[in-house]
Amino acid sequence: MSAAVKTSVTELPESRVRVEAEVPAEEIERRMQATARQLGQNLRMPGFRKGKVPPPVVIQRIGRESVLDETVRGAMGRWYLDAIDAAGIHPVGDPELDVGDLPDEGQPLTFTIEIGVRPAATLGEYKGVEVGRREPSADDEAVDAELDALRERSARLETAEDAAAETGDFVVMDYVGSIEGENFAGGEGRDQLVELGSGRLVPGFEDQLMGAKAGDERTVTVRFPDEYGATELAGKEAQFAVTVKEIKRKDLPALDDDFASDAAGFDSLAELREDIMAKLREADETRVEAEFREAVLDAVVKESQVEVPEALVDARAQELWERMLHSLSHQGISKEAYLRIAGREEEEILQEAKPDAEQALRREAVIAAVVEAEGIEASEGDVLDALQTTAARERTTPEKLRASLEKAGRLDELREDLAQRAAIDLLAESATPISVEQAQARDKLWTPGRQGSDDAPARLWTPGARE
Repeated sequence: MSAAVKTSVTELPESRVRVEAEVPAEEIERRMQATARQLGQNLRMPGFRKGKVPPPVVIQRIGRESVLDETVRGAMGRWYLDAIDAAGIHPVGDPELDVGDLPDEGQPLTFTIEIGVRPAATLGEYKGVEVGRREPSADDEAVDAELDALRERSARLETAEDAAAETGDFVVMDYVGSIEGENFAGGEGRDQLVELGSGRLVPGFEDQLMGAKAGDERTVTVRFPDEYGATELAGKEAQFAVTVKEIKRKDLPALDDDFASDAAGFDSLAELREDIMAKLREADETRVEAEFREAVLDAVVKESQVEVPEALVDARAQELWERMLHSLSHQGISKEAYLRIAGREEEEILQEAKPDAEQALRREAVIAAVVEAEGIEASEGDVLDALQTTAARERTTPEKLRASLEKAGRLDELREDLAQRAAIDLLAESATPISVEQAQARDKLWTPGRQGSDDAPARLWTPGARE
């Protein structure tokens, strides 16, 4: 896809580059024809049916400069991505984009991009690093917690006759809400079941039902939070006329062999406990492996030299914040709502994100350096293997999915991702795991950089040390 844009790259200080891009005249003409066809859809001209005006006639009628301007506006996003791809850079932060004058017919379009890029790393020792690795575990307390959760899911609600509602009880009720004596939309419910203490209702509502019995009628007064989803209710005080119909309590099954059989299909409670223990250990093994891989990478980062300009850290912190906002937006939470709920300022959040942003940049730089040093490349087989799961889910073949990615210009992105994973695999496989206790003790040992400091301990003998 990037063949349509030619580029040259000039390195600038502070991990920035200038990309000079040129869009060939042929590409501009092709895009202009497409723009003219689109504009012609709504153009009425004598002698032509609506939507059938030829592109050359549209260009003549509207004017070449206007059509070209519309073309550049519509295609610049694609040309920008093509230029980044063709330049082979890994951008960080927002670009400074400068588009040249609109070209004459038969001439190329030029534009420049100035942007931060992933910093370079000078590797230190990256094979055989010693890193603490804890043993996977699963204790009886964790098993008991899983059993308690299973009992909760298997519990039945039973009516508690003449009982006063307590935390954890379920209240069946009818209610009608009003504000200043007027009922409001959505404020009425019948046979509603709510668990006291669950926090599902407006703050203060559940508290005012404590001690209620079946048949009681109560007036519950609450104030809707300022950030309440229904803006017409936000910040207002409301009264709810509540009729309590039933009080229900959970009837938890006994923790015995019958429970193991009914809830999970095991012959005995002991077998169920063993199965839970095995699954917890397996899950922890996965966590241990992920922790170890991350620790190995961070150990290699520590041994390497990476200059990370402050501007790059700021840009990556902003990117992390924007990704979080994008995720929150899918949950219906705006930036303003999040900041209000969190009680924090945006600048404070960005400041706190800087350490993670800097470490992320260092990791990326080191991984890229390992890929280059080891000549790691994803083979065709690696690509197809990586696409197996997605292809099965989308009911296609890895080969067809690969072709789609190549057509969309995303195949190189997948190859790079696979190469980066392979680099981390290499680091983890060559690393020497030691116990967490050994790692902690090692960190307290004398190191050359601490010689002469007042608080430095005496040098300790370690295996392999010379007298």
